[in-house]
Amino acid sequence: MPPVPLPVLLLLLGATLTFRALRHTLCRLPLPAHVRADPLRTWRWHNLLVSFTHSIVSGIWALLCIWQTPEMLVEIETAWSLSGYLLVCFSTGYFIHDTVDILISHQARASWEYLVHHVMAMGAFFSGIFWKRFVGGGVLTLLVEVSNIFLTIRMMMKINNAQDLLLYRVNKYVNLVMYFLFRLAPQAYLTHYFLGYAGQRTLGTFLLSILLLLDVMILIYFSRLLRSDFCPDRVPSQQHKDKFLTE
Repeated sequence: MPPVPLPVLLLLLGATLTFRALRHTLCRLPLPAHVRADPLRTWRWHNLLVSFTHSIVSGIWALLCIWQTPEMLVEIETAWSLSGYLLVCFSTGYFIHDTVDILISHQARASWEYLVHHVMAMGAFFSGIFWKRFVGGGVLTLLVEVSNIFLTIRMMMKINNAQDLLLYRVNKYVNLVMYFLFRLAPQAYLTHYFLGYAGQRTLGTFLLSILLLLDVMILIYFSRLLRSDFCPDRVPSQQHKDKFLTE
């Protein structure tokens, strides 16, 4: 591994502290009554507010990166732009912040799937940050944040027991479409690309292993989403009661 340049560490530290400061700011906002009455729901609400902000910024940023540097769609390993590089650093800072937030809030058991996801995502993004390779792949991966905007809205409405609102019913269909367009489709495209590294002893092979694990997680989450929103009678009422990802 090459020496870690100090500016990169400062970028990561700055991004992490930015999200920490954002969380403190968002904690001052008024809470819905149903959320305020439960300390666990309060923590989840604040955590999701930060996630929601990250998704909006990163999702739009990823789209702009691809619009400005369309070769990222093809030259996944070598395509590079300063904007894309900063985006990968920015999102890595969020994953570091969220990992720390989960751990210090003693939510590791309920949110262990998020912790696994964050560790894998950071491992993949470090290849772009420290080796400046596969930045295009990192940007394509972050298209998922467009989908996460609507997924987070869904989770926040469920935490607030607002599933009967028209907004929830509309959002669940929009969320499904966005899940296909910005989560499943980019993931399938990247998996097809990285399968070309199978059998090699390269950084691409390492990233392929992470990608395949993420594929499994994404399909599991998708099945949960379908059961919860479109086949609710098949989901036991107590199932996943305390799980952060499936709230």
